[in-house]
Amino acid sequence: MQKQANRLINEKSPYLLQHAYNPINWFPWSEEAFEKAKREDRPIFLSIGYSCCHWCHVMERESFEDQEVADVLNRYFVSIKVDREERPDIDSIYMSFCQAVTGHGGWPLTVILTPEKRPFFAGTYFPKKSKYGQPGLLDILNEIIDAWQNRRNDIEKSSSEIIEALKTSLLPKKSDELSERIIHQAYSMLNNYFDSEYGGFGYAPKFPTPHNLLFLLRYYSAYGEKNALQMVEKTLQCMYKGGIFDHIGFGFSRYSTDQKWLVPHFEKMLYDNALLAMAYAEAFAATGYRLYAEITEKILTYILRDMKDHEGGFYSAEDADSEGVEGKFYVFEIDEIKEILGEEDAQLFCKYYNIKPMGNFEGKNILNMIGISLSEIENDNTLKHRLSLCRQKLYNYREKRIHPFKDDKILTGWNGLMIAAASISGRILGNEQYIYAAKKSSEFIMKYLVNEQGRLLARYREGEAGYFAYIDDYAFFIWGLIELYQATYENIFLKKAIEFTHDMISLFWDDKEGGFFLYGNDSEQLISRPKEIYDGAMPSGNSVAALNMLRLARMTGDNELEEKAMSMFKVFGGNLIENPYSYTHFISAFMFANKSVKQIVIAGNKHNADTKIMLDECNKRFLPFTAVILNEQSETLHNIVPFVQSKVMIQNKATAYICENYSCKPPVSDTEMFIKMLEN
Repeated sequence: MQKQANRLINEKSPYLLQHAYNPINWFPWSEEAFEKAKREDRPIFLSIGYSCCHWCHVMERESFEDQEVADVLNRYFVSIKVDREERPDIDSIYMSFCQAVTGHGGWPLTVILTPEKRPFFAGTYFPKKSKYGQPGLLDILNEIIDAWQNRRNDIEKSSSEIIEALKTSLLPKKSDELSERIIHQAYSMLNNYFDSEYGGFGYAPKFPTPHNLLFLLRYYSAYGEKNALQMVEKTLQCMYKGGIFDHIGFGFSRYSTDQKWLVPHFEKMLYDNALLAMAYAEAFAATGYRLYAEITEKILTYILRDMKDHEGGFYSAEDADSEGVEGKFYVFEIDEIKEILGEEDAQLFCKYYNIKPMGNFEGKNILNMIGISLSEIENDNTLKHRLSLCRQKLYNYREKRIHPFKDDKILTGWNGLMIAAASISGRILGNEQYIYAAKKSSEFIMKYLVNEQGRLLARYREGEAGYFAYIDDYAFFIWGLIELYQATYENIFLKKAIEFTHDMISLFWDDKEGGFFLYGNDSEQLISRPKEIYDGAMPSGNSVAALNMLRLARMTGDNELEEKAMSMFKVFGGNLIENPYSYTHFISAFMFANKSVKQIVIAGNKHNADTKIMLDECNKRFLPFTAVILNEQSETLHNIVPFVQSKVMIQNKATAYICENYSCKPPVSDTEMFIKMLEN
């Protein structure tokens, strides 16, 4: 019998489309759904997830494809599906509710609401029927039906109390003044949580959290603390050696289920790979260790090969599962390796990638280099080349397998991170291909994800852009534009970064308390309007916006942007003081505000050799507390950065003007002198 499609068939979200043939009468988040719930006096069954979520797939197979579950939901509830990557505003509010009432969160997120969108029950994954001490979905639904029909007042009272508490918890704690001490406390906490054996922070599960590494690199640069750099290097090397890195096709998985980085949760997310590319590229700039450049190149090889739309936008994610089995695409049996490589090469490859007859994951092998000396491979070009040829053969073989599902929606915020990563990597590694890819992505966003009023939108798929962009989208895209300017010195990117920053302030800024709300004043107004500051898998929009505004202020002399950013440190100060470890990117912004920042204006033509030399010297160094402007006597630049007009070439040579701590050094055209000034 042919399955009937539900309303989700008209959506663009790959996650919603995965549920379009469930027997449940799913609605997308819409007034139609809430009107039906009010009219028929039914509670809302809200299910939030994303397309590459393993446990979302499990719950769908067990419950949402099941007629018995569908019959209960269709009779007594109005059921709504939400893609958390399209609607982070909805996800944020109801995830906070789930964490408040259960003490934990995750996806799939299961919430029961009144028709007025007020939650009164929440959880994550539930099996169809109770097992292993975990309540079953059918039992929960039946209890809720009974409560809805017989104890409605209790539901509405407890819901109101929780909502009021939730509204408070979604806003910053009391404001507080910060001092430089908070920077050292954040470093100290990272040091305490650091796993000296396998790198990273904590034990299991282990997430890459690249912004922790970006913070430590800045701490090392600012204070000369070598241990901060050692923590970064240990983590970067151990993550690369682990199974969390795909040694055949490249790119990193979302997290490791164990302490050693061996067994990943196999889904690959664009944002993780973007942030990790930044971390490896900056580590290369800070240390000169070529391996970090090579790992950056591998990450970007994966992204440009597998995750790029033909017009330049970047896709969101690849699933953990293929053929309904987690990790099936990625693992190998030893006999496969022998058959593909031949006995001699297989023996060598298995030695360096820890491939064993018994396997290390459900009888098969996740390739890894845990316990292997990377320097041994790096210092032996013959061995390195031979292993690379073996890897290519295994890649060609693996390509014939059924691939994991690819979520091909294009998200503005995640593309912003990738633009930043490709720009940083291209600048540091001197790779124009990466910078070109960053440009193409920015062009894609400007073409398809900005509406006629100039409003940034959040998601594009199959010819349709949708949803007003959120604070993360604005902040991450502006970050990308700033890095694209620093990689190309094309003034349009600096101009756009400033324009979008002013738009961001008018749409998201809280005029009463300060800080940025998650969604704009022109968006759907939900039961609460959160302000997020927590730096979780990604840095928060507020953290990135604060650092963006400080950088733009240093580049352009716009004191109002600096004042806005500085006010944020007080607004969110109470949060930071309570737990600095959770806000490392925001503290990176605070470090930028508190350290002496070099402002460099290079007057010259970027096509001339002497100008190129100066720019290259800036590009290849790790200079996180430096803002560089190229003055080619452009009217566009002079309009947005008026103070550079007087900084001109002397005797027709490229000339650098370096200012720091509100004082400027004499202009310099001599390259050797310029390098000395950079290093001091």
